[in-house]
Amino acid sequence: MIGRSADWLSALAAGALLAVMIACNGLLAKHSAPVFASWAAHGTGAAAALLLVAGWSRIFKRQEAGTQKKGPAWAYLGGVPGALTVVLAAITTNSPLALSATIAFMLVGQVIFGMAMDCFGLFGVAKRPFAATDVAVVALVLSGSVLLAVGGR
Repeated sequence: MIGRSADWLSALAAGALLAVMIACNGLLAKHSAPVFASWAAHGTGAAAALLLVAGWSRIFKRQEAGTQKKGPAWAYLGGVPGALTVVLAAITTNSPLALSATIAFMLVGQVIFGMAMDCFGLFGVAKRPFAATDVAVVALVLSGSVLLAVGGR
């Protein structure tokens, strides 16, 4: 159970960091352009990742040669949706939707596509059958998102 609570806390922390990232990128896009904000975010992210990898390899022993598995070639394209996410979020954050509604509708998209990935086993995800409660989840998240978008006016 402790491992599960760490997973939940990690997911919540990732969500909070996503909100901070989108707010920063939106502000940068407001003062420059959404594509520049995406380039800046990914350049900074690449530099941070390189520092983390360098530090990580010093702290932990490297796996022995030949024991590392290579991912499928298409898995390396994961940065493309990330770049599009940053650009689109930078645009919508500076629109009447604002930050909270942008993140709420992003959550709706993530939940719906995540359920499709689980249901059909897309991109190597383990298959999980679609449940009736999944419809309720989507309806509740979507209605909350709509309330955020129109309730602030």
